[in-house]
Order: sequence, then structure tokens, then C-alpha cells
Amino acid sequence: MLKKSILIFALILMPVMAVAKSNEEKKAGILEMREQVLAQLYQNHSEARSMIENAAGYAVFNNGGINLILLSAGSGRGVAHDNENGQDTFMRMATGGVGIGLGIKDYRAVMIFHKRSAFDRFITDGWDFSGQADAAATVADKGGEINAADTIVGGVTVYQMTKNGLALQATLQGTKYWTSSKLND
Repeated sequence: MLKKSILIFALILMPVMAVAKSNEEKKAGILEMREQVLAQLYQNHSEARSMIENAAGYAVFNNGGINLILLSAGSGRGVAHDNENGQDTFMRMATGGVGIGLGIKDYRAVMIFHKRSAFDRFITDGWDFSGQADAAATVADKGGEINAADTIVGGVTVYQMTKNGLALQATLQGTKYWTSSKLND
């Protein structure tokens, strides 16, 4: 009976231990992605380094998106960093929009929050409505892109960099960002 109880307990505990490990791996992957994206940003836009250093905080997200003629959708993960206290908040995002476009792309976004209130609102509310237009043809960091993104949230600068994809679009987007309860335990 004792052996059966131990076996049952082990079988119940194994998925919990696996989830904890996979959450740590997810966090490590997100933090590694952040470092790679920031390095690319600083290489392409040297002014961004001082903007980030002097900001209330910043967020870095990986995003996957698809545009099918009049509709667009996407999702991703990322991390927001509070420059005041050094705290990282792991987050998720989902986006949907309307406009003209066709394509699929894997891109990275960096948001720099110049105002404390904008950063705090992002963490607690997480909404953004933006307009964007871009043309991208990139595979394995080879190719090119032209993009413009603007947000209606004051005190925020947004950079987007396409990692892989082929897209031509002009859309109005609504994006919801929220804290990941699993990764912020």
C-alpha cells in the first residue's frame, strides 16, 4: 500500500515539477530574447540606448502576426522592465486589427516608456491602439523592411523589427497586454 501511495504521489507531482521547470525555461528564453533584441536595436538605432537608460521603463516582446486581406491577428510574449526598481514583469499579448494587408511575419517590438504613468498604466491596463504600415521580406535575418508604427499612448516610443516573414500591410490595431500569472509567481 505504501509503494502504491508513493507511486500515485510521484505521478501527481511530476507534472507540477515539469511545469515549474518549463516556466523557468520560458522566463530564461524571454530574457535571452530581450538581450538579443536590445543588441539589435542599439546597433540599428543608437539613440535608443540613452532613451532606455533615461526612461521609467521599457518592454520587449516577440510577436507573430498574420494579415489576411482585411483582418490581422497575432500573439506573443515579453517582459517589461521597471528602471526604477529593476523589477521584470513577464507578460503576454494578443492583437487584432483591420486594414489592407497580406502576409505572415515574426517580429520584435520594443516600447520605451518615457513617463512613469505610461509604464504603470501599461502594466496594470495593458491596452494599446495603434496604426502601422510596413513592407517586410526577411528570412533568417536576411532581407529588408520598411515600417512605421505609432501609438496613441502618450510618452511611449515604439520600435519594431521583423525577424522572419513576408508582409505588406496598412492596419489599425488593437492590442491587449497582460501580466502572465504563471511566469510572475
